[in-house]
Amino acid sequence: MESAAVDRFEAGRARLASLAYRLLGSAADAEDAVQDAFLRWQAADRERIAVPEAWLTKVVTNLCLDRLRSAQARHERAVGDWLPEPLLEGDPMLGPADTFEQRESVSLAVLTLMERLSPVERAAYVLREAFSYSHAEIAGILDITESASQQHVHRARRHLAAGRRGGEVDPVSARRIVEEFLAAAVSGRTGRLVELLTADATVVSDGAGLARRLLRYTTRERVASFARAGFKSTPAKRRLAGGAVAMHIALVNGSPAVLGVVDGRVAGIVVFEVADGKVASLRGIAAANGLVRLNETWRQHETGAPVISAW
Repeated sequence: MESAAVDRFEAGRARLASLAYRLLGSAADAEDAVQDAFLRWQAADRERIAVPEAWLTKVVTNLCLDRLRSAQARHERAVGDWLPEPLLEGDPMLGPADTFEQRESVSLAVLTLMERLSPVERAAYVLREAFSYSHAEIAGILDITESASQQHVHRARRHLAAGRRGGEVDPVSARRIVEEFLAAAVSGRTGRLVELLTADATVVSDGAGLARRLLRYTTRERVASFARAGFKSTPAKRRLAGGAVAMHIALVNGSPAVLGVVDGRVAGIVVFEVADGKVASLRGIAAANGLVRLNETWRQHETGAPVISAW
């Protein structure tokens, strides 16, 4: 392929990857979809492609739809049994973040809620809310009518609104709440943890990558007990992590998160959703295959001082 065609594709790679990530919730799958799109771009009669950006957007979207339908058919992504892959602040795959809707569409909370949508609803919602495509453009990408695009987006908004915890949270305030929560958990103050949780607080965890199914807790008392036990340092946990752990706080998918770091490697994270000045949910991820890209970004990140240097 001539270098001009390669350059044209590469100029849009980051945008295509951020689209694929929002649709799939997996950085690895998003990279695969973009690479498949490159192969199709390579094989295409490019002189007949009037608007390459639109053509590539359609190809990537449909490649992602095929993956979503295949995963659902194999029951690999049943709602409640799967966590999106987290991305560290600054990762270009997070994509546009100028509006609240764009930032919200890449949060772990919304990526999880989007599993409730049909693949076409998910695609229409992402194209509209995160990338500001018109309904006419969405209709062309998805091979549906403009009216159908409007209906899909409307249904998606309604489904997602039912599961949302609130509006946008100030990052400084959210970090302060997480720092207080972490301090209470490490010191074993269960009563204070309960006070810092919303009435409907939840935990979802992959059980340090060892559980066969996700672990879920749904009352303040059980969430507080889980957090107290989870953040308690023990020799067994340090052996499992691979050494002494330093605790950092960073933004992950736009939300504050506690990262357990061993010798420069992120061994596990807990992502917090904050609403109304309290912790509404925690998502714990420690499976190594779910932290690959986050670790790649962490190695290039200005990490700053840990909030706990030796856990």
